Amino acid sequence: MASHFLLTSKARTLSPIKIARLSDAAAFSLLHKLRWRSENEQVCPKCSVQHQAYFISTRKQWRCKYCKHTFSITSGTIFANHKLPIQTYLFAIALFVNAVKGISACQLSRDLNVQYKTAFTLAHKIRESLIEQRKLFPLSGEVHIDGTYVHSSTRPKNKKSERVDRRLKANANPNKRAVLVMRERYSELDTLNNPNLVGAKKTITFPIISENTETVKKLAHTYIEPNSRIHTDENSAYDELIVNYDLQRVNHQREYCSDARITNNLAESYFARFKRMYYGQVHKMSNIYLDNYANEVAYREDTRKQDNLTIFNDVTSKCLITSSDNHWKGYWQGNHRQVERLIM
Repeated sequence: MASHFLLTSKARTLSPIKIARLSDAAAFSLLHKLRWRSENEQVCPKCSVQHQAYFISTRKQWRCKYCKHTFSITSGTIFANHKLPIQTYLFAIALFVNAVKGISACQLSRDLNVQYKTAFTLAHKIRESLIEQRKLFPLSGEVHIDGTYVHSSTRPKNKKSERVDRRLKANANPNKRAVLVMRERYSELDTLNNPNLVGAKKTITFPIISENTETVKKLAHTYIEPNSRIHTDENSAYDELIVNYDLQRVNHQREYCSDARITNNLAESYFARFKRMYYGQVHKMSNIYLDNYANEVAYREDTRKQDNLTIFNDVTSKCLITSSDNHWKGYWQGNHRQVERLIM
C-alpha cells in the first residue's frame, strides 16, 4: 500500500536546523536569489530597473546606476529596518511553514528567543504577505461552499440561576462572526494527468457578519463562474444559487454523503484545520485580523501537496515582495488596523 504523501521523504525537503545554521553569506545569498531570481542582478525598489547595481560591500547595500537610490536586501519589504539577523527571519518562516496547523506567538517567541511582541508582529507580517498576494480568481467546475461561526457564544455565568439561553439572538455575542469558504475541486483532467492531484485545488475565504442569502449570492456571483456545480448543505442562505448554478445539496441532519455521492467535504476539511488552529494553537483571534487567520489556513490547504522547501521558498518570496507600509509597521507604537475586513 502506497504511503501518504506527507509520510514520504519527498514531503521533507527543508530542515529548519540547516536554515538556523546558515552563515551570514549563505543567508544573504539565499535571500538575494529568492527576492530577485538572480545571483548577480538586483531590482531597484525606487525606479524598478533590473540591473547589476554598484555593491557597497562595507554596508551590504547597493546603489542604483540609474536613480542613485541606495537599498539593501530587505529594503521595501516587511523585513525592512530589521534588528534581528537574517537567519532568524528565515528560521521563523521555516517554523511557520512546518507548523501545519499554525503556530502561536508564544511558541515562536520561545523558539526564536525573542520577546512576545516581536514574535507576534513577525507572525502577522508573514500572514499579511500571504493575504496581500492572494489572487482573486473565478472558481469553476465543482465548488464546495460552507460557513462556520467564531466567537459564537458568551462565557456562561458562574451561578446557574444567572445564566441566559445563549441560543437566543438577543443573548448572542456581539463579536460573533462567520467565515465563508469556497473551494474548487480538481477536475477529472487534472487527476488523469497527475493522480496525486485530488481534493481541493483553490480556496478563497471571506469574513462575514452572518451566513445570509444576500451575502452568499453576492460572493458567488463575484467569484464563481456561472453554471458551475456548487455543493452546499441545506442552509437556506444558498437557496437562490439554483438560478445561476447547478446547485447540489446534502442534508447533514440525515447524512454526511447523499446516495448520489453529494458531499460538502472540501469545505468541512478546511474548517477542521481552521478550528484546530483556533483551539489548539492561537486560542484567540481578533475580529480585526480574522481575515489573516482564515487566509493562512486556506494557503496551508492549497499547498498541502507540496514539499516544505517549495512552500518555504514561496512564503519567503511573498514576504520579500510585500511592502513594508502595512498595518504591522509600528504596531506596538499604536499603528493598529482600525476596521475589520468584512464582506457586507
